[in-house]
This record gives sequence, C-alpha cells and structure tokens, in this order.
Amino acid sequence: MKTHEPGTERQGQERHGDAERRAPVARGGAGHGGSPVTVSEEGLPGWLDPVARAARTVRPQQLSRFLPPASGAGRQSAVLVLFGEGARGPELLLMERAGSLRSHPGQPSFPGGSLDPEDGDQATTGPLRAALREAEEETGLDPRGVQLFGVLPRLYIPVSGFVVTPVLGWWRTPSPVGVVDPGETARVFTVPVADLTDPANRATAIHPSGHQGPAFLVESALVWGFTAGVIDRILHFAGWERPWDRAKQVPLDWRT
Repeated sequence: MKTHEPGTERQGQERHGDAERRAPVARGGAGHGGSPVTVSEEGLPGWLDPVARAARTVRPQQLSRFLPPASGAGRQSAVLVLFGEGARGPELLLMERAGSLRSHPGQPSFPGGSLDPEDGDQATTGPLRAALREAEEETGLDPRGVQLFGVLPRLYIPVSGFVVTPVLGWWRTPSPVGVVDPGETARVFTVPVADLTDPANRATAIHPSGHQGPAFLVESALVWGFTAGVIDRILHFAGWERPWDRAKQVPLDWRT
C-alpha cells in the first residue's frame, strides 16, 4: 500500500462546511486501461441490496462527523470497498501495511489512494478510476472483474487533509490478489462479513490522543480508524449490525 493511502490515517478534529455534497455517481466514461467506468446495481446478488440502498440514501453526517471543508481544500482520494463471496459467504477485501513503515505500520485498510491527473474529473469519474487503479496497483486485482454499484458521500481525515470517496464494488469475477510491493504491504486478505458482525470481534479503539472509534479484531488484525469507521456505518445502515459491547476497549499506542 502506498504511503498516501487515506484509509490508514486516524481521524482528528472536526471540520464542517460543504460536506453535504456527495460525489456524483458517474454512469460512463473511459476507465483505467481503456475499460469503461460505470456504476450499476444491475445483477447484484440480493444480499448486497441493503448496501446499495444505503449508498443511495445515506447522508454525510450519518457516516462521520469529520466532513470536507467548505473551502474545497483537501487532497482528493478514493478507496475501494470491495465485496466478494467466499467459502464463508459475503466478504470484504482488505490489506495490511508493512510493519517496517514509519507511518501506521501493520495497520489494515481498504485499497486506495490519491487521485492522479489521469483519473479525470474529481467530481464524477475520477474517484471511480482512482479506486480501481489503486486496487490493481496495490493488490494485483483485475478491475475488469469488479462491478461498481455505489458511491458513499465524501468524508474527511483532518490529520492528513484527505478528502476520501468510498467507492463500493461487487467482485463479480474474482481474480488472484496478493502483495505487489512487500515494502509497502505485508498482506492482502479477505474478511467474512459474518466475522465483522460477530459481537465477539468488536471493540472500541482508544488512541492516546483521546480519539475513540469502532474497531474489529479479525483475521489476526486490528481494524480501526477510517477503515473501521466506514465498515461500522455500512453494517449499521445495511441492517447487518448486531448488538455489541461498546465498553470493550482496545488501547492503541502513539505509533498507530
């Protein structure tokens, strides 16, 4: 994973403003490698219907209190929230940063990163192209097997200045994935949604700065920060969330 990957940054102080706006859903255009970039719910498995519905209706404030600045400032970026179907049913694709990195070593995140000029318009197809491009560069994912079906409202990570567009995808045709650059990524893995909804795997992460947020203890990893926040809200608005003990705490250290 590249060091500019936004999903690995912890959230900081709140910013308000023009965050009511959601990234428009692009319905066409040339994608990475010449492939078309479209957003469509056609042919999705039934279990993804609640997620697609949530993407159409959820408002930014329902996802996070950290919203993009009214000034339009911020580093535009995107992450791919990719749902697949594995041996244990629905699952999500995640990756873990290399332990040797100075910033957030060993922290899991979605594939993603900053928009490049060739990704195009940041208000339409740019985030879609960026999410697919970064996922291919970081995990070896074949973007031709991914159906984009939704875009969540833009969110903000104040500590890094990232404005992040979560792009939702259905892994219609799975392809092999793995570590592309060991210097950046320790592993690429999938997490069953059943494990994410299991109350035994849920906790509240406590950072020394005082920041608190949801966390998941899955696949020998602690998922927290921006990535855990997005997963938590998807589970909630899709109606998949199960009651869990919010008093169960996992302390973080200053390196995280």
